[in-house]
Amino acid sequence: MCWSATADLTAGAAITAAGLACLARARRARDLPVAALPLLLGLHQMVEAALWHSGGGRGPATTAWAVIALPLLAVWVPLGVLLAAGPGAAPALRRRLLVPAAVGLATAAVLAYGLATRPVTAEIRGHVIGYGVSVPYAPLVLGGYLFATLGSLLLAGDRLLRVLGAVMAAGSALCALVWRLEFASTWCAFAAAASLLVLGWVRRDDGGRGHWFLAPRTKSR
Repeated sequence: MCWSATADLTAGAAITAAGLACLARARRARDLPVAALPLLLGLHQMVEAALWHSGGGRGPATTAWAVIALPLLAVWVPLGVLLAAGPGAAPALRRRLLVPAAVGLATAAVLAYGLATRPVTAEIRGHVIGYGVSVPYAPLVLGGYLFATLGSLLLAGDRLLRVLGAVMAAGSALCALVWRLEFASTWCAFAAAASLLVLGWVRRDDGGRGHWFLAPRTKSR
């Protein structure tokens, strides 16, 4: 996040609270990974607040930030979108969503290997934080990461998820232009704020079935 530890902590706490509200309003068990996205990204901003206080470097907060931002999100987002589509989705849609899910798994494996074998650094640069992560074939890995996270949202069958993907894609382009060397930090902050759109997604009409954990069970015959 830009500006300061206070900004990260305040924004992270607000987005985390919104994430808890999303989980409480999730209508189906398979919606939970997408509903939890604001919670995950809000906690991520709070981790970065700890980095401000520690002055950056290579400590546990730096590693935790990188693990969430890189391999975890590369898997979480595309698999969450695939699960939310559900078994009743059109076969063409499921096949379409399987592609970013597979790319996300492969990308996460490369990123996890890089994080496990090479140091991750964080450097405070004025009002932003720059991260140093060494991975092989970096441009290809970055392309796979963006396709897995943004592509899965843009390919989703749900209109609100496609809107979220479009907003995050626009944010990534803006962050790349304005904060090229601090892209990871600024885009994750933008994505955390954009994830508040998930509140609208969990409130969508679902045929009046109610929340998944309150839905009546049918008796087997």
